[in-house]
Amino acid sequence: MKVWISILVIYSSFFIWYTDLGGKLNNDEIQSFLGQLEENALKDSRPLDESMQAGLKVFMEQDSGKQFIMVNNLDMSENPTFSDGSLSEQSADDLMNQYMEHMYPELFKRASHPVFFASVIHSALDVVGIDNAKTWDTAALFRYKSRRAFMEIVTNPNIKGSHEFKIAALDKTIAYPVEPQLYLGDPRMILGFLLLIIGLLLRPITRR
Repeated sequence: MKVWISILVIYSSFFIWYTDLGGKLNNDEIQSFLGQLEENALKDSRPLDESMQAGLKVFMEQDSGKQFIMVNNLDMSENPTFSDGSLSEQSADDLMNQYMEHMYPELFKRASHPVFFASVIHSALDVVGIDNAKTWDTAALFRYKSRRAFMEIVTNPNIKGSHEFKIAALDKTIAYPVEPQLYLGDPRMILGFLLLIIGLLLRPITRR
């Protein structure tokens, strides 16, 4: 019995940390995030990207309260250039690594993380209705605990400066969120099976 109680405590602790139990974003939260975006723009003395703000507002208003996966297609720049027009002395890969050094802590503490990385082995075999979408370098999937966790990262002023590294590293990119209907790699399911197996294996020992 003690083994199963311990297993239940371990799994419950992980489940609570890994799952956003706060439900859908409410209107107060949405307005708070939008206000933070405007505040960040004022601090940086730059115009607010109204198109991006409008898109994020709809994204938040349509919140289901569930996890989601961000699908990323990346085309790395051969001549990384910053927004002020200056050329970087670092490679695009180095700049992207600098960006991710800032991102990973923010992701992990919110139970968000990379799911999949892959290098492109051939140009796109099928492109319909999209210009300049034939060539890509990398594909990546990132799991976000919730839209709330995503917005906490997006509006974090400490991340904004490092985002310049990402922009400089890329010739083009596209990122869009998807909500999994079947996700066999969900760590909650994997951990559940592992703990169940461990419990069953220890059962004969604990009965002695």
